[in-house]
Amino acid sequence: MDVGFKTDKGAKRTNNEDAFFVMKNDGIYILADGVGGTNSGEIASRTAVNEVAQYFEDHPLRSTRAEDICKEMLMAIKKANARVYNMGVRYPSNKGMATTMVIACIRGKDVFIANIGDSRAYLYERGFLNQLTEDHTYVNALLKAGVITPEEAENHTDKNMITKAVGAEQEIAPDFFHIGLTEEACLMLCSDGLYGEVSDEDMARVIKEGYSMTETCDILVDMANQNGGHDNITVICINLTEDEIK
Repeated sequence: MDVGFKTDKGAKRTNNEDAFFVMKNDGIYILADGVGGTNSGEIASRTAVNEVAQYFEDHPLRSTRAEDICKEMLMAIKKANARVYNMGVRYPSNKGMATTMVIACIRGKDVFIANIGDSRAYLYERGFLNQLTEDHTYVNALLKAGVITPEEAENHTDKNMITKAVGAEQEIAPDFFHIGLTEEACLMLCSDGLYGEVSDEDMARVIKEGYSMTETCDILVDMANQNGGHDNITVICINLTEDEIK
């Protein structure tokens, strides 16, 4: 397995409110993008990521059944949600803090994904990059309802307004996805600081070059910064070997 990852505060921000955790031996990959005033977003994302990672350390995944894996992912996210929500209620300085989150769990050639908010999972395969997750945003809701066009969504003033986030409410309802990987495929998790600056076509072009996953992440982050770097940028890229997908 070839795994690469990189995070950067971007060209315009003074701090990094993104967080991630790679548990390569366990096949767990976690990425979050915090929201909130002062440094609350940074606290929210790091807290949520640490809670999920700790959950899987305490409850190692042993089952290969999809329902069992998704149940454990949900339990991990609920644990993170409770911690972030309670911190926001308890400490006035953290009021309103929350974070997006996307988690990938790889079991052989099967990938299970959970997401809440607008951090994304993509699959690159046969020259094409496809978004696997669905953004939990106000603009995406308008787009799905046919109120606005894709072109209008691209430049909408509220394009970054999320409708679901870890810690925003007491109850949480992430989306779940299950896909299969091939040897040629690349799984990518990223925050909006990447896809907001680099088009799907350009991201696919970089992955197609066949660089190592570390080099791929470096190039993608550099491109995002060159295109403006208006937000924090985090990306995780994963490629399986032929033996791992059998």
